[in-house]
Amino acid sequence: MPNRHPLLNKNLVLLIICQGLFLTNNVTFIAINGLVGLSLSPSSWMATLPVMGYVVGAAFSTSIVAKTQNYFGRKISFQLGLLVAVLSALLCAYAAISKNFWLLVLGTFIAGYYSANGQLYRFAAAELTVASQRDKAVSWVLAGGILGAVIGPNLASWTQNIFETAFLGAYISLSIAGVIGIGVMQFIHFPDEFKTHHSLGAGRDLKTILQQPVFLVAVIGASLGYGVMNLLMAATPLAMQICGLPFSDTALVLEWHVIGMFAPGFFTGSLIQRFGALKIMGAGVALNFLCIVIALTGVNLHQFLIALFVLGVGWNFLFTGSTTLAMTAYKPEEKDKAQAAINFFVFGTMAFTSFGSGALITSQGWNILNLGSLLPVLITAAALLWLSTQNKNIRTP
Repeated sequence: MPNRHPLLNKNLVLLIICQGLFLTNNVTFIAINGLVGLSLSPSSWMATLPVMGYVVGAAFSTSIVAKTQNYFGRKISFQLGLLVAVLSALLCAYAAISKNFWLLVLGTFIAGYYSANGQLYRFAAAELTVASQRDKAVSWVLAGGILGAVIGPNLASWTQNIFETAFLGAYISLSIAGVIGIGVMQFIHFPDEFKTHHSLGAGRDLKTILQQPVFLVAVIGASLGYGVMNLLMAATPLAMQICGLPFSDTALVLEWHVIGMFAPGFFTGSLIQRFGALKIMGAGVALNFLCIVIALTGVNLHQFLIALFVLGVGWNFLFTGSTTLAMTAYKPEEKDKAQAAINFFVFGTMAFTSFGSGALITSQGWNILNLGSLLPVLITAAALLWLSTQNKNIRTP
C-alpha cells in the first residue's frame, strides 16, 4: 500500500523554509548585535545586552505564545511572530541610525516574541507527518537552519557598509525576510486534530510533567546544550574583533558554526531511531568537550572555525535528542504547557549566557570563557548518566 504520508510533503517543505528564515534572523542578530551594541553602549561589558534582550524577550514571551497557539492555532500564531519580526527589525534599524543603545535593546527584546514562536517550528514539524516519521520530521526542519547558516552571516557581511550606518542594511533585510515568511506560512496547512481548543489546564499539571525523569533530563539537555552554544557563539564576534581578525573572518566562522548546527539534521533523526536519544545526546556532550579543548589551543582563524563547527554539531545532537526525548513525556493535550516550559528554560539559560559572554570576554578573555563553559557540560553529562542508569533500554518510540 503506498505511503499516504511521505516525509517531505508540501507542508513540511514550507515549514523548512520558514525555519531557514527564522535562523537567518537569529544568526544575523548574533553576528551584528554584539558589535552594534559595543559601538553604542556606555561601557564595553554591556556590549551583548542587545543579544541578551533577544533571549530575555523570548523567555518572557513563551507563556504568551503558548496561549496564542492554544487559542488561534499554529498558523496565525506563527504569522503574528513573523509580523513582530518585521516591526522589531525596523525598530533596531532606527536605533542604529539614531545611535540609541537602549532602543536597540528594546528592539531585540521585542524580537524575542518571534524567537519564542520560531522555537516551536520543530514541534509543529512532528504534526505534519505520521508518528513513525516524527523524529525525522523534527530533524529535517532543524536542518532548514542551513539556509540561515549561509544567508545570515553573509547578509551581515554584504550589508555591513551599504549605508553610512554600519549594519543598517542587515536590519532592513531582516524586515523583508519577515514579510516573505508571512507569505510562506500562509500556504502551510496544520491539521485540525493538532489544534488545541481546550484550556491550558487540561491534562496533568506542569509540576507533574516536570517531575518525570525523562522530561527533566530533556529540559537539562536542551537548555544547557543551548546555553553552552550561546555562551561561546555570542562571544565569538567580540573575541575575534579583540584578536584583530576582520569581520569577514567572523562571518566565515559563524557560517560554518551554523552549518555544523543544522547540517546533521539530515541524518540525526535516523541516528536517534537507530541508537536512541540518550546515546546521541551523549555524543553531543562529547563534542562540546572537544570544542572547548580546541578553543583553548589558540585564537587563530582555523581554531575559531574548527571549535565553533564542532560546537554546532554537538548542539544539534543534544537539542534534537532532547526534543525527541521530551515528546515521549507528555500527552497531546499537554503539549502547549510542556513545550512552553522547555522553551522557557532554554531562553532563561540563553539570557544568562548572553549577558555572561559579553562580561567574561571583555573582562576575563576567551580562555576563561571556555573554561567556565565546562560546568554546564559536566552537569549535562551527569544528567544523561543518571537517566541511563534509570532505564538502560530507553529508546524513542
